[in-house]
Amino acid sequence: MKGLKNFLKGIAVGVATLVPGVSGGTMAIILGIYDDLIHAISSFFKDWKKHTKLLLEIGFGGILGILLFSRLLENALNKYPHIMRFLFMGIIIGGLPLLYRKATASGKRDKKDFIFAILGFTMVLLLSAEPTVTTTMATSQGILSMVFLFIAGIVMAIALVLPGISGSFMLLVLGLYNVTLNAINDLNIPFLIPFGLGIVVGTLATTKIIESFLQKHPNKAYMLIIGFVVGSLLPVFPGVPSTSQLIPSAMVFIIGFIMIFWLGKKGITD
Repeated sequence: MKGLKNFLKGIAVGVATLVPGVSGGTMAIILGIYDDLIHAISSFFKDWKKHTKLLLEIGFGGILGILLFSRLLENALNKYPHIMRFLFMGIIIGGLPLLYRKATASGKRDKKDFIFAILGFTMVLLLSAEPTVTTTMATSQGILSMVFLFIAGIVMAIALVLPGISGSFMLLVLGLYNVTLNAINDLNIPFLIPFGLGIVVGTLATTKIIESFLQKHPNKAYMLIIGFVVGSLLPVFPGVPSTSQLIPSAMVFIIGFIMIFWLGKKGITD
């Protein structure tokens, strides 16, 4: 029964990972599997049989969630790109109160911590400066493209491990979101293999470091994430909606905000 619950929770994390602004890590916290998941990865070789079972249960659920909902999201983005981006913005802003509560949970406040917020904001602006260049590199053929996809997978892994940063949002900032959705739906193996290997290597290489940083310096870590998330609003913003799209854009923005705000509040109090 516990294995089935982990599998279903994995599906929920997989679906959350697909939506820019919704953090798979935050969803894992809400579902009560984040600590077990991070510990299983960071100390995998200490009890590999036990950790393998947990990772397979959650991992297969996550993969199924991604495969089931990736086509739906791709179609929605193609048909309603403007409205969908306002939904993503509502989701991104709705997650900020959760991140701020985590940044100040220890009760120790230092004005210098805001430097990390500025650093995160600056980083995301630099990453999103030339999204068309990254898209071209990802879709071209050859060794350079494979190396780039491998590095992009490592960046994606860091976003997956860190609660509060959405992996799909990271892809959106880098200009790789639509391309990756298309690769998943079309089973583009030359794209998915180096990208997937980057995710695996990045997860194994950075989980212990991220776990330690979050435990030792939670204020600084979450202020960095807040800066990153706030900076993401600029590349996601599609411009002022037309008259016909104004009401639906406002509605989905509010829905996205309320949904993730409620989930974030539930994750703190439960």
